[in-house]
Amino acid sequence: MKPVFKPFEQADAHAVVGMMEEFYAIDNYPIDATVSRDLFLEFTENESLGRGWVILHEGKPVGYAILTFVFSFEYKGRIAFLDELFISPDARGLGLGRLTLDFIYEQGKLLSIKIIYLEIEGHNVVAQKLYLSKGYTVHNRGLMKVVV
Repeated sequence: MKPVFKPFEQADAHAVVGMMEEFYAIDNYPIDATVSRDLFLEFTENESLGRGWVILHEGKPVGYAILTFVFSFEYKGRIAFLDELFISPDARGLGLGRLTLDFIYEQGKLLSIKIIYLEIEGHNVVAQKLYLSKGYTVHNRGLMKVVV
C-alpha cells in the first residue's frame, strides 16, 4: 500500500511534534515541545516558509517531511532545504523513505524549486545510501553556521 502525503494542518501539531521528539532523540538533539508546537503553527500559517506533510501508511501517521524555502541568486530562484524527514522505526524497511523522496522531488518541480539541499548525520549510512540512490550528491562546499 502506497503512503498518503497529507499536507500539514494545524490539527497535526501534536502528532508531528511527538514524532519530532522521537527524531531528535536519535542524536540527543534538544527539543522544547512548546516551542516546536508554536513553530509548527507559524509554519502552517505562512506558505512562504515552505511545505510539510504527514506521512500516512495504512491510515496511521508514521512520519513527516518538511521542505523549507530559500531564495538564491546563484540558483536563479527558489531553492529548498529538506529540513526534516522522519519515518518511525516500526515503519522503516517498507520503502516509505524512497517513496517520500520521490514525492518530495515531484513537489519540488510543482513548486518551481531549483535545487533541494539536506543535511545528514555522518553515522546514518542507511539514509546516505538512500539519498545517493535517489540522485542526491555530496556537495563540495562545507556547511557553516552562526547562532544569532
